[in-house]
Amino acid sequence: MKSILNLALLLIICFSVKAQNFEKETELFRKHYKEDFLKSKNSPLKKDDLTYLRFFDPDSTYRVKAVFKRIQKSRPFEMPTYSDTNKTYVKYGLLKFRLHGRKQSLTVYRSLSLQSLPQYRDYLFLPFTDKTNGLQSYGGGRYIDLKTGDIKDNTVELDFNKAYNPYCAYSDGYHCPIPPAANHLTAKIEAGEKNFDKEHK
Repeated sequence: MKSILNLALLLIICFSVKAQNFEKETELFRKHYKEDFLKSKNSPLKKDDLTYLRFFDPDSTYRVKAVFKRIQKSRPFEMPTYSDTNKTYVKYGLLKFRLHGRKQSLTVYRSLSLQSLPQYRDYLFLPFTDKTNGLQSYGGGRYIDLKTGDIKDNTVELDFNKAYNPYCAYSDGYHCPIPPAANHLTAKIEAGEKNFDKEHK
């Protein structure tokens, strides 16, 4: 009986430590995310604006393992933006995963223009919409950044706590890609960035 209690206590401690580490990891990501606004020359936000950024509480149930399937011989296509321009992408791969027990899938894209730049050579783009858009989160959808190096043994750790708003959520004048219909999730993704808590510029 004593050994069972000790095991249960150990499991509780391990779970608590894991949860604390996850929260610290998420908060560190958000800290760097905010700092990037101050480093970017074309940023829509100033230092005082950062206090109006809002996020869902860190939730490890929104970090899932996704099975990755490479899309071969994908033809370039024009992805519309909210400024009535287009950006050229290719479909790079398909992610299949379960979220809260339900099967989901998202397509990952690669920008042809960014691919030619050394610092973005391994950059992958994951735009999506979900049932929180227009209510708790930005109506135009959100993005997640991935890298080709994140794909290991045909699996990817997909963390919706790292979902962020496009620049269009804060100000006009930006060319923000519109998430394709294939990436419209029917679930509520109550993780990542919420609506900006300040009037749109």
